[in-house]
Amino acid sequence: MEIQKLSMHYHIRFLEEKDIPEIYSLCLGNPLFYEYCPPAVTVDSIRRDMSLLPPGKSLKDKSYIGFYQNGMLAAVMDLISGYPDPKTAYIGFFMMNRSVQGKGIGTELISEVCEGLKAMGFSRAMLACAKGNPQSGHFWFKNRFEKTDVEVQKEGYIAVRLERALTTRDMKPMGAG
Repeated sequence: MEIQKLSMHYHIRFLEEKDIPEIYSLCLGNPLFYEYCPPAVTVDSIRRDMSLLPPGKSLKDKSYIGFYQNGMLAAVMDLISGYPDPKTAYIGFFMMNRSVQGKGIGTELISEVCEGLKAMGFSRAMLACAKGNPQSGHFWFKNRFEKTDVEVQKEGYIAVRLERALTTRDMKPMGAG
């Protein structure tokens, strides 16, 4: 995946083992996420997530990336190309640094990512959100992701599938001019 196409405002790079402490620190700043999507984050869980793949995909389809702003890790995203079908990009994980939340940065970033995915030929972005998490649900709905009828029981929570069509009229977040 051409990750530099995902944002014009952030330095993006693939995250590696050496970045785990920085990722862990970012995740610790978001305890509400783990209340709805257990278990709590650990260094080992991040290490596992960095190589976790859905059925039929390989590491060449996975982009575990960091978005940096002035040298600070502003966001982490796990992006799977062509899952569950060739025209879909699946966001397996997305989390913002707590210090930049509530400023519209996450919405701007997701808008840029969706524009970049569209430019790469994807027609849909998909993800799963823990049912009942008010913060995550509000964020994804504001960013034009819509509920599907798919819910999957996970250990400790229910994952609700959300998706967003990557069409021109759907590229701006709700309320944007």
